[in-house]
Amino acid sequence: MGALWTQDSLEQALAVTASKAFAPVHGVSIDTRSLQPHDLFVALRGERDGHDFVADAFAKGAGVALVGKDHAARLESCGPVLAVDDPLKALEVLGIARRAQVQAKIVAISGSVGKTGTKEALRLVLSHQGRTHASVASYNNHFGVPLTLARMPRETDYGVFEVGMNHAGEIAPLVSQIRPHVALITTVEAVHLEHFGSVAAIAEEKAALFSGLCEGGVAVIPHDNAHFALLAQRAKASQAGRLISFGQHELADVRLVDLDLQPDHSVVTAQVLGRLISYRYASPGLHLAINSLGVMAVCAALDCDLEGIAEAMQEVLPPSGRGQRLQMHGDHGSLTLLDESYNANPASMRAALSLLAQTPCAPGGRRLAVMGDMLELGPQGPQLHAGLASHIVQSGIDQVFASGPLMKHLFEALPSSVQGGWTPDADAMAALLLPQLRDHDIVMVKGSNGSRMAKIIAALKARYRI
Repeated sequence: MGALWTQDSLEQALAVTASKAFAPVHGVSIDTRSLQPHDLFVALRGERDGHDFVADAFAKGAGVALVGKDHAARLESCGPVLAVDDPLKALEVLGIARRAQVQAKIVAISGSVGKTGTKEALRLVLSHQGRTHASVASYNNHFGVPLTLARMPRETDYGVFEVGMNHAGEIAPLVSQIRPHVALITTVEAVHLEHFGSVAAIAEEKAALFSGLCEGGVAVIPHDNAHFALLAQRAKASQAGRLISFGQHELADVRLVDLDLQPDHSVVTAQVLGRLISYRYASPGLHLAINSLGVMAVCAALDCDLEGIAEAMQEVLPPSGRGQRLQMHGDHGSLTLLDESYNANPASMRAALSLLAQTPCAPGGRRLAVMGDMLELGPQGPQLHAGLASHIVQSGIDQVFASGPLMKHLFEALPSSVQGGWTPDADAMAALLLPQLRDHDIVMVKGSNGSRMAKIIAALKARYRI
């Protein structure tokens, strides 16, 4: 592939002239820690002002910097700069310009649960079909979306974009930049209730994903979801020319016919728009198998080779912190770690507990759930935490180790035989948990980012080797 942006193309898109000549750039960066030589560095304003790092960016080989006019005079001595009123708005302009230049088929993904895993699955399987560009990490917000657009090579065949939100009104402006041919909603659940008040309001915001569809595009929605009718109604009112549903429901267009759940994979048989297709999915669990149906639905909407997609499915592994399964060994014995530490909400927590329950346990071992607070649930938070108790008991989880003030509501709702221990935070939990682990235990760790459950993962990795 050639250069990502030339001086002429940047100046034309931004309607500005650089302070001095520069060579074509090969990437776009907003962080000097990951900046590569010949990148365009965008000095975003935030908790830390990117303008304070422009000199560092040039020292690391940046080709040109996009800066605010109010900083341009003092920064021109560091290297070539493009001076604009607002670097973030200019980044949006670049993203929109690149979107207009590419001939790629574009996919936008949102949902309360499963956005990043589904995005990564699509990145992998579509890469077998053509040159694929996708969001890195969870770059799904007001700077992540335009950054991903601006990074998209002209020669891209497929673009996959994740769209997130935690307040009303955030999705529509993002998807208007993406202008997808296919818009997928993975599911709608009780996430960010603190800012919405009801799951119905969350469904309305998620449905805004369809507002940016290209004329005649395809809306892909979960048929099993309680808000299916609302999502379908909003999709039909958009520019979508077609609607494809997926799930276990008998009327789903992409329907789960059979599922063989194994500890480290699933074998899925599905009806995909009338065609019976089977594939091995390397990520285990019913919830991930359902997500894989969404992937198949998107690929069908893109007119992909579905047999090739099915073959590529066996390569899809859970992203780090989202169901990654690790076998660990040490002087204190061995254990199986199910790393779900990246984030949590009631739906994903139930799914993780189900995955723990189905994982085979060797004699002497136990199934242990280490659970941190689920945040941004508003006044319903205590009730939603305590409500997990019945699912835990029915799943046959041996013990629960609960961390955080909200998880105390769950801990107190559990039978005493299942109460492994409660601590106010993750540091205290690591100290409590590690001495109690036995050989052959299976340990699932999950909580919202703010509950810092990654500290427990780090403590386990320090005690055991992988």
